[in-house]
Amino acid sequence: MTDVQLVMNAGSSSLKFAAYTAKGDKPVLKGKVAGIGRAPEFSATGAQPDALGELTPDTPHDEVVQRVLGWLTAHPEFGDIKAVGHRVVHGGRDFSKPVLVTDDILDQLTVLEPLAPSHQPHNLAAIRAVRGWKAELPQVACFDTGFHASQPKLNSMFGLPRSLTDQGVIRYGFHGLSYEYIARILPRHLGQAADGRVVVAHLGNGASMCAMEGRRSVATTMGFSALDGLVMGRRCGSLDPGVLLYLQQGLGMTIGQIETLLYKESGLLGVSGVSNAMQVLQDSTAPEAAEAIELFCLRAAQELARMLPCIGGLDALVFTAGIGENSDRVRAGICAHLEWLGLALSFDANAASDTIIHAADSKVQVWVLPTDEEAVIVGHMHDLVA
Repeated sequence: MTDVQLVMNAGSSSLKFAAYTAKGDKPVLKGKVAGIGRAPEFSATGAQPDALGELTPDTPHDEVVQRVLGWLTAHPEFGDIKAVGHRVVHGGRDFSKPVLVTDDILDQLTVLEPLAPSHQPHNLAAIRAVRGWKAELPQVACFDTGFHASQPKLNSMFGLPRSLTDQGVIRYGFHGLSYEYIARILPRHLGQAADGRVVVAHLGNGASMCAMEGRRSVATTMGFSALDGLVMGRRCGSLDPGVLLYLQQGLGMTIGQIETLLYKESGLLGVSGVSNAMQVLQDSTAPEAAEAIELFCLRAAQELARMLPCIGGLDALVFTAGIGENSDRVRAGICAHLEWLGLALSFDANAASDTIIHAADSKVQVWVLPTDEEAVIVGHMHDLVA
């Protein structure tokens, strides 16, 4: 039986998994459970949609993981799992590189759950579920915050008392595994320009941007938590802190109500009143849906402009992730606000979602590159577990 390494990416409403035989190879198996908590749907290589049994809105994340592991056990043709790697959203100040999970590390990562309440608990639930399945199996945690550890100290600071900065109240940044992958493949597409001034836009239900120089993170739009920066599917993005004081003191909202508002009821969903899904909004005739898309594009352009002083200009803009790779309307909307940089799109190339979508006379290159967080995780697994 072939030995494989399993990658699990447990999100707020989905579980993605893939099995690899060697570093750099294509996965021998890919699967996903989408809609966890709402209407779960399972899909995987060579599997029937009902292969995990009945999944209901009440099926918790850890049980979903257990069912996936059970299905894999029942199909040895996919290989013998020798290690499992996980995307973990927040590594805090102590974890900037991937690590083998121990009891102590798991405890430290649990303390960080309030900083990423929509993701961290589910990331760690997957680790615990694997432990319950095979306690002796090596597990590797790879952190979304790790890629941004290269940022200059000044770019990570808030204008708060230094005592709070020293306690770790700083800008961490997220989506680091996606940015790490894009940084790796930039040279094969951009050539020498890959080491120049590049902004990568990871646009999905969660969205952020990263300004790079020398393919290292210099600045990013997300900060202490995954709420900061761009308008997202359900998250508000950057917000005047005075709004939070008003919600609590003026409107009498509890901390729990405010947390729900910021993480689950805002963003595209809150502005449109229609959906958090970009495709649904693009298909809608409601003026509120169009306004939500316009706000998404404007805020993205504003956040990009905010980072440019950190890298001194812009040589290339790269779109990636679900919205970035698939929505020509959003790409065009963002770039329309950046024409002052000399950026010009090719209408036809953008409409076709080609890899290169800038016009011949554009002073800024514009690319569409698919991301692959699982490939980054399995690479770190081979390095650590071997």
